[in-house]
Parts: sequence; structure tokens; C-alpha cells
Amino acid sequence: FKGFAIEKLEKDWTKYPVLHFDLSGAKHTTKEQLEDYLDFILSSQEKLYGITDHPRGANNRLSNLIINVKQQTGKNVVVLIDEYDAPLLDVVHEEENLKDLRQTMRNFYSPLKLNEPNLRFVFLTGITKFSQLSIFSELNNIFNISMDSPYAAICGITKEEMLSQMSEDIDNLASAIGENRDKTIEELTRYYDGYHFTWPSPDIFNPFSLLNAFAKKNIEPFWFSTGTPTYLLEMMKKFNVLPTEYGHLEAEASDFDAPTEQMTNLTPLLYQSGYLTIKGYDRITRLYTLGIPNREVEIGMMKSFIPYYIMSDTRVVNVTVAKMAKSLYDGDMDNLLHLLQDFLATIPYTDNTQYEGHYQQLLCVIFRLLGAWADVEVHTPRGRVDIVMKAFGHLYIMELKLDASAETA
Repeated sequence: FKGFAIEKLEKDWTKYPVLHFDLSGAKHTTKEQLEDYLDFILSSQEKLYGITDHPRGANNRLSNLIINVKQQTGKNVVVLIDEYDAPLLDVVHEEENLKDLRQTMRNFYSPLKLNEPNLRFVFLTGITKFSQLSIFSELNNIFNISMDSPYAAICGITKEEMLSQMSEDIDNLASAIGENRDKTIEELTRYYDGYHFTWPSPDIFNPFSLLNAFAKKNIEPFWFSTGTPTYLLEMMKKFNVLPTEYGHLEAEASDFDAPTEQMTNLTPLLYQSGYLTIKGYDRITRLYTLGIPNREVEIGMMKSFIPYYIMSDTRVVNVTVAKMAKSLYDGDMDNLLHLLQDFLATIPYTDNTQYEGHYQQLLCVIFRLLGAWADVEVHTPRGRVDIVMKAFGHLYIMELKLDASAETA
């Protein structure tokens, strides 16, 4: 902390030995591969302290490591574990594989309770929440700080930090994209802001995307460009979550800050992995309002739906959507509808294209990719509206009919 403000906040800086384990390297693994990886990360720590003779089993080796480090340094040990849940994420929808890998990780983490007298501090980070009974066994001395107000801004960049610490970066980006400073801040906010981990909470920007925008001098959905969230889409199919159901909802904290492997709906996974976030809270009902964090997440998720609801050739879809977006921005609905009509004629025939609801989902995905707000089955005093779309100051009401005339609609 030399040279930083925090250096002056402490009088005595006591150094403690730190054991750092990064579990992000154990993704897409079998039980045997996971055991090999645990051997690898334990060996690297053992070498640092000259430990050549160790017992068998990851749990016994971790205990032995903690005890030896305490004896060598005379100080209690700090244990930092990054992405503690990484080995389990890709198999969360596979009951058999999840059981085996969960048992392996439970075995690995068990010494953290056993060696409590030798530990100064333990800190674990992860995406999802696995219950203590399933992964941490008897480890009942850890606190979940995910929704605690003092830590609300710990996992990102606040708007105040961006405006003060990255002011020059904002100006450079504005110059590169040909916009003024205020418009650039507005676009950065629309694309990357919107995360809240409690309520009230400061606005949190996605750090990965924000830094990429400054580095590449462009505003794009950088987070989703790193890969499609395959495991999330598999879970969406398992729980029958439709594109139109992804978005605004209300829930108690226990409904979304819940153990992932015990969930009865997809809300915990969507929230914990960043595809939904807190948008409001009612103290009387104790209900949280959850919503899509920002434009980047919405674009990424809607594009992920394309192969499932439209067609496998995503290039054709992307080109068509780009042209339709231009027509919508210009208010040229005739051209937009002609583009849509030509495009719908190219969609391959399948069993699920023979009912009206499929086109409801399909059009909702397309309209949300256009940057419009869209909802389906909207209730009114005179009945339900198939699709309502709001874009650029206009409200569009649509009635869908399969194999019937516009006059019937």
C-alpha cells in the first residue's frame, strides 16, 4: 500500500503469511482432473515454504500446509480463495457430476474449520452461492457479505470513481467516437452501469467492460464477447425460461440470494451471475425489484437466444437487425416491416414455428436487440396485447395472427 491513502490509515502494518488459491483454473473438469488441479495448486504453495513431505489427500495437505506455515512464521495464516465455485459452475445442471465434484471441494475446504486457531483471516469469492451444508460442510463460521451495505461497491467501479479517477479516459474516448463528454458518459452509463448488490447502493459499472472501452476507444458489449454463457442457457432450457420472461420481476432476498443447487427457479443464478441486479426495494413488503443491469447485458442475452428461437446463422440475424435498427431510428416503419417480412421468410420450418407463441418470443428478441423496450401479453381493460414496443419516443401496439389476414388481426 506504499504511496496510497490507505498506508496512512494504519500505524502498525503487521505482515501475515498468505496462502492464495485460484480455483478458476479448474473449470470443465472431471473428478480426476479436479484432484490433479488441487495437487498442482497445493504443490506450488508447499514449495514456497520448503515442504517436501506431505500426507495424502487434498484436505490433509491443506491442514499440513497451514500448520507448517504457522510454525515457520510464528503468525496466524491468511487464506484467500478466488472463484471457490468455479469447478461446480459448468455442472450445476448435471446432478451426477455435481455430486462428485461437490464432494471433492467439500473435502478440500474442510480444514478451514479444523484449523481455525491457526488462521488469521479467510476470504472467499465466487459467482454463485452454494449452501454451507453442500460444499462447506461444518464450516459455519463464515459470513456472506454479498448484500451488506459497507461492501456494496467492493466489486466494481462507481460512477464517482469513474468521473474523478478516469476523467482523462472519458475525454479520450469522447474524442475517438466523435461525441461530447456528456453524451459519452451517458452512453457508458447505459451500456456498463446499473449493478446494485444491496439497496440503497451506489451505481456500479462493470470494470471489465469499462476498462476495455477506454483501452479500445469504443463502446461495445465487451463482457459477452468473451464467450456465450452456455451453462446459463442450459439452465434456462431446464427451467423453461422464455426470452419474454427475462427481465423485470419482484422477489424476497431469500429468493435470489439463495443456494444455487437448491433453487426451484432460475432467479438465484441470474442474479448471482450478473444477468439480473437489484433495481429497487420496498421496506413495507420487503420485496426487491430485479431487472437487467444495462444495455450490454440485454444485447448479450438476446443474442444468446438467437440460435434457440430464430436460426443458427447468427450473421444473417445480426445484419438484418442492424438494418431494422436504422429504420426504427429513422421512424421508417414501412421499411422495417418489409425487412422483417423478408427475414421471417428465411427462417427454417420447424415444429415450433407453427404456433403463434414462438413468433411472440422471436419478435421480442429482435425488438430488444433493436434497442427497444418490448413486452408481451400486456393486459388492458379491453383485453391483452400480443406485443407492446417502445422506441425513440413512440409506442407500438402489435397483434399477431398465424396463417390469418391483417384484417382479422
